[in-house]
Amino acid sequence: MLDEFSLPARYQVPSDGNLADLVHQNAERHPGVAVLSRKSAGQWQDVTAAQFLTEVHAVAKGLIATGVGPGDRVAVMSRTRYEWTLLDFAIWTAGAITVPVYETSSAEQVQWILGDSGALAVVTETDQHAAVVERVRGELPELEHTWQIEQGGVAELTRAGAGVDDAVVAERRRLARPDSIATIVYTSGTTGRPKGCQLTHGNFLAELGNVTARMPELFRTGESSVLLFLPLAHVLGRIAEIAAVIAPVKLGHVSDIKNVTAELGSFRPTLILGVPRVFEKVYNTARAKAQSDGKGRIFDRAADTAVAYSRALDAGGPSLGLRIRHAVFDKLVYSKLRAALGGRCRTAISGGAPLGERLGHFYRGIGFSVLEGYGLTESCAATAFNPNDKPKIGTVGQPLPGSAIRIAEDGEVLLKGPQIFTGYWNNPAATADALQDGWFATGDLGSLDDEGYLTITGRKKEIIVTAGGKNVAPAVIEDRIRAHAIVGEVMVVGDRKPFIACLVTVDDEFFPHWKALNNKPADATVEQLRDDPDLLAAVQAAVDDGNQAVSHAEAVKKFHLLTTTFTEAGGHLTPSLKLKRNVVLKDFAAEIEGLYTR
Repeated sequence: MLDEFSLPARYQVPSDGNLADLVHQNAERHPGVAVLSRKSAGQWQDVTAAQFLTEVHAVAKGLIATGVGPGDRVAVMSRTRYEWTLLDFAIWTAGAITVPVYETSSAEQVQWILGDSGALAVVTETDQHAAVVERVRGELPELEHTWQIEQGGVAELTRAGAGVDDAVVAERRRLARPDSIATIVYTSGTTGRPKGCQLTHGNFLAELGNVTARMPELFRTGESSVLLFLPLAHVLGRIAEIAAVIAPVKLGHVSDIKNVTAELGSFRPTLILGVPRVFEKVYNTARAKAQSDGKGRIFDRAADTAVAYSRALDAGGPSLGLRIRHAVFDKLVYSKLRAALGGRCRTAISGGAPLGERLGHFYRGIGFSVLEGYGLTESCAATAFNPNDKPKIGTVGQPLPGSAIRIAEDGEVLLKGPQIFTGYWNNPAATADALQDGWFATGDLGSLDDEGYLTITGRKKEIIVTAGGKNVAPAVIEDRIRAHAIVGEVMVVGDRKPFIACLVTVDDEFFPHWKALNNKPADATVEQLRDDPDLLAAVQAAVDDGNQAVSHAEAVKKFHLLTTTFTEAGGHLTPSLKLKRNVVLKDFAAEIEGLYTR
């Protein structure tokens, strides 16, 4: 095991470069190449590099005409859509700073982000978003301008800027340097107020310049395409946007994740970015459908073969018998799964949480590699990733070229490199705590193998210490249990208790399938089935499988099945779907106590 590992840079940020330059470079080098595609009248319509530059300039002029100056903050509260990317690059072209706001944010969260950032203007998408902003506008004295996408906001900006000279835009565009702030991205806030991470133009250029240089086969101009359905308020969605523009490759947006399956078929991307829950649901849905059609055993045999085939690739190669079985299942099962992913897509990038080793092998075994990466908002997302030509399933990969990873004495992961943020907006104390001697302390625990591949084992602040003194990192077993179709969310408990236990919720989307497969009334609720032996056995099977990943002392001894779900609206999840453990502990204190008294 290594204590530190680094890789040389493959890309150097230009000394006077900024993100707005990318749009101009693409228009000069690839004017007729489709760099984006947007939905119009139900059809995908390509937008060339030259067209995109024209639209970006028009919106940038409108921002300038309405008084947005260099360094001013402009917020965007919208679902993932073409206009989000258009506004992002227009804001940068005007010399301003983008402040993303999750479209699910409450009025209190919107007030905090707009107020803390000192936003001069905000662009919302829907009437609902506009109403949330209006509710708190009286408490935001610095907020002067609002526009709404669905009420013609982009066209309004374009009209406002009609009289602005091109020379003014050119001057504004050149103001930002690599060390200038490009965006202030607020953390999810699992504890306390969200903090605004200052990410510079240089942070993004170093990040995505090195990613695309390390994996050029995934970013071929004129050939590759990316379908983005992650929220652009999250930094992972943002790097997908910028990676597509820096390459450049064609980028499409999906506003509603429920439409992803249909859009994969119509857009037919070559690359997608997602979080583990997306890939878990694809697998679980396919398995449930096979079971409903009476082909569950065939699917399970095919899945086992895919996993075995992938594992064999790392251990000298598959045997003749395994190759034959794999070829048979490729025609019967794998080809259909790839077709459901659009037919052209053979690679995905996953981040945000661990994927799980078995699921990683399953996907590679069917001919669809899910490359895990690791990062935080403060590291501009992917500070480590698995390269397409040399992945190690079960790890989150090697450091970004040009950066370094160090493992502290207590196991904490420390990061250094040109992708690391410059600090928290208006919060020097938190910045000083996070950045020490040039290293960013992530709060995550991990290890480096002898080739510099990083494995994350948990969060430092989430460590549970049982009454017997055993330290338990809950993430390992939670991720394993959560991968099961019946499980919606799981939270391990047991701090200062005699054993480890957990709270479990049922997955809303899978529950109807489970009821049909187990001959339960279609209208039965979780509340009505909470004591059903079949449902309890299904959850117990998931817990038992999770226990296989940990020692006996770390294993879950009891679980409590909740009849509710953890949601962002209920205050139990962040916008990026991370558990707010302190809130869950408070709201379900009685249920947790019952695990140890009954």
